[in-house]
Amino acid sequence: MSLPIQLPITPMLAKAAQAVPAADAVEGGYTYEPKWDGFRGILLRDGGDIEIASRGSKPLTRYFPELVEAIREHLPPRCAIDGEIVVRSGEPGSQRLDWEALSQRIHPAESRVKRLAAETPAEFVAFDLLAVDDEDLMGTTFAQRRARLEDVLADLAEDAPIHLTRVTDDDAVAQDWFERFEGAGLDGVIAKPNRSVYEPGKRTMIKVKHSRTAEAVVVGYRVHKSGRGVGSLLLGLYTEDGQLINVGGIAAFTNARRLELVDELEPFVERDDAGDAVRAETDRSRFSASKDVSFVRLRPERVVEVKFDQLEGHRFRHAVTFLRWRPDRESTSCTLDQVDRAVAYDLGDVLTR
Repeated sequence: MSLPIQLPITPMLAKAAQAVPAADAVEGGYTYEPKWDGFRGILLRDGGDIEIASRGSKPLTRYFPELVEAIREHLPPRCAIDGEIVVRSGEPGSQRLDWEALSQRIHPAESRVKRLAAETPAEFVAFDLLAVDDEDLMGTTFAQRRARLEDVLADLAEDAPIHLTRVTDDDAVAQDWFERFEGAGLDGVIAKPNRSVYEPGKRTMIKVKHSRTAEAVVVGYRVHKSGRGVGSLLLGLYTEDGQLINVGGIAAFTNARRLELVDELEPFVERDDAGDAVRAETDRSRFSASKDVSFVRLRPERVVEVKFDQLEGHRFRHAVTFLRWRPDRESTSCTLDQVDRAVAYDLGDVLTR
């Protein structure tokens, strides 16, 4: 593949902030975009050669054959476009991003890849243009690249699975998006300096993500891969009918803290008639087929307060952060309905410019 930029290309990244920055907080101002919750991908096309590069510069091409066809049909013969691969679910008028369906798309079996391409087709949301024809745009400003991207995608068919992300230069509108679009499964807001060039691997942009807290029951722990200490805590919440279900885990502990947790949790370890710790296994998936999924079972009595970004279905969307123990809380009060969720919002309204 011959394009006017150096390959492989590493996407430009963003650093986290607690709030949407003011539009004039940087020289030249910010442009704001919704933060899409999918797989970062750079579409590369040189005539008949088409690749989809991931954030780690690993090819995603074989997993999304429907996007390859869309690139061939809708994009210029030679281009490099940065964006996000997403999958939507739900009925028209109440659709949202579906991370679980998207993650299922990464599968080694060719037959499964073809079937899922038809059942849960992916779409691409474009937000930056790195090259077109023989022109390298990475040294131009974001404002210039955005204008060129709009030109490149101006004639997209309404039903094309490739979209141009919406933008605004109004921080009040960006804050409104931050609050409303979460209900469609979006992750937050991105702020891009208008005068910034495209810097691969550099955290030049600003990202503002959602963050909430909740109380959950610690139902077990996995031993750290070193064989010493707690590797992760397994969390549970109660459903309306009183069933305790697994909702995710906490994994970021220092070496010293891992050892301390073994002692702290010892009084809650379930034991068999012989006095040995009871072990169980979490459900296996294609991601964990070769991994040890066993854990030490704990009596569901210890309550922990955690920070999280989204609860998708009955599971925390990402690993959550330990905040503090809550000895004042009864474990039975840790229910799914106590978790703050975003108000539903139709993904179609986000994609429509």
